[in-house]
Amino acid sequence: MLLKTDILIIGSGAAGLTAALELADKFNVLIISKETLVDSSTWYAQGGIAAVLAKEDSTESHIKDTLIAGDGLCDEKAVRFCIENGKSAIDWLVSSGVNFTKNDTTKDFHLTQEGGHSHRRIIHSADATGREVSNSLAAQVLKNKKIQILENHLAVDLIVSENKCRGAYVFNKSKEKVLTISAGASILATGGASKVYLYTSNPDGASGDGFALAWRAGCILSNMEFNQFHPTCLYHPEAKSFLISEALRGEGAKLKNYKGEEFMHKYDSRKDLAPRDIVSRSIDAEMKKTGNDNVFLDISHKDSEETKKAFPTIFKKCLEFGFDITKEPIPVVPAAHYTCGGVKTDLDGKTNVQNLYAIGETSCTGLHGANRMASNSLLECVVFAKSSAEDIKSNFDTEEIKLVDWDDSKVITAGENIVIAHNWDATRRLMWDYVGVVRNDSRLNMAKENIKLIYDEVENFYKNYELTSDFIELRNLVLVARIIIESALDRKESRGLHFTSDYPELNNESIPSIISKKGLSEF
Repeated sequence: MLLKTDILIIGSGAAGLTAALELADKFNVLIISKETLVDSSTWYAQGGIAAVLAKEDSTESHIKDTLIAGDGLCDEKAVRFCIENGKSAIDWLVSSGVNFTKNDTTKDFHLTQEGGHSHRRIIHSADATGREVSNSLAAQVLKNKKIQILENHLAVDLIVSENKCRGAYVFNKSKEKVLTISAGASILATGGASKVYLYTSNPDGASGDGFALAWRAGCILSNMEFNQFHPTCLYHPEAKSFLISEALRGEGAKLKNYKGEEFMHKYDSRKDLAPRDIVSRSIDAEMKKTGNDNVFLDISHKDSEETKKAFPTIFKKCLEFGFDITKEPIPVVPAAHYTCGGVKTDLDGKTNVQNLYAIGETSCTGLHGANRMASNSLLECVVFAKSSAEDIKSNFDTEEIKLVDWDDSKVITAGENIVIAHNWDATRRLMWDYVGVVRNDSRLNMAKENIKLIYDEVENFYKNYELTSDFIELRNLVLVARIIIESALDRKESRGLHFTSDYPELNNESIPSIISKKGLSEF
């Protein structure tokens, strides 16, 4: 079956929805969503959006903080572009119906502070900012007659001819059939790849699809070794990837060990407000030192009513698991949270494949460098979605070519799914054990050998059996794991989120990493 559209957007988080709304005034837009329209990493974001909104704050201060957090690998042009467009991005969100929390007295927007920021500049909607942004933008998308939505659809591969993206093959999960979609421009907005790790704050869909699609299409990827581990996820056997927002530490919560001792002062002068990579490594070190599986985050010394008002979602969820955060500390542990690298793009979201764009967490604009600063990610989604939309409007490719339909005539139905279940679990455990918060060459080389075996088995399965949605995700996950491992092995230093005990010092001549299909023949 062949579908035609002007614009194909793969992914329905803040970046994808923003791009759709910006493009629908001129083009017919088709959004592909793996689950429902609002089922994305955006929906789960708690903290907020960083932007210069207070009189005492400045653009230069936000830029400086971001460059410091990025540990020498940020592209200053990208940082400046994003932050200078921060206020207009917030204004656009407000005009799109997003309700941000306001101060009770002044009725100005309430701003909070998070790790790495020198000022209060995080605008938020209580502690469920992502949910508010997702719901508001989705409501606008659903009203727009020029935007078509295909929920429960999953991209299999991009269609590329003569280095031009012509659309994609897309799997209909309910009918288990592959559609051929023709598009003048395609946008990857699929989020990150934190599901490659055993413990993650991300939803199940964060399987690195956009990175894998781009890689197979011939795109360049950059900085894939920089995987951000959020320091504080709820530690409980029945709690599935529940994030405890960094905003708690911004409001005075303290990290403590099993003895009830504060420990962040031993690792960084900024204590509990140090950047996420430092806090994650500090927690990891403290757990190894004490032999415990977690630490604690304590906000019980603050006014209980203020805490419940500021963090209603976190208070309610923790209470479900038996923890009253106003009276006792919360058990927490680091978990994979954000992929700082991605598909290399310019400031308009363009990749090295024509007619193909990448935005949001899927992209690598140079904004984050070696470590994303808290709450810059949702800002990036909106700013670069808008710039990519403007570029598409100016450079839309009207050429049409005949596309070849998906051919599954030579494959058979798999009799059982044990290959998928086993390799899914094996990949995630391997990445957690060997490519985690602290790395070394020995573990990375073991990971490289093991992932190659899994990769070969998965590719052999792909050539011989019919597709399922679980297998499509597994295939992407394993490929992205290989790319992360190769990138980590290539970086012979410790910088930002990549810390290796074999090379604990910075290499002052280090540059952003570049990896491409053409450069790795064994792929």
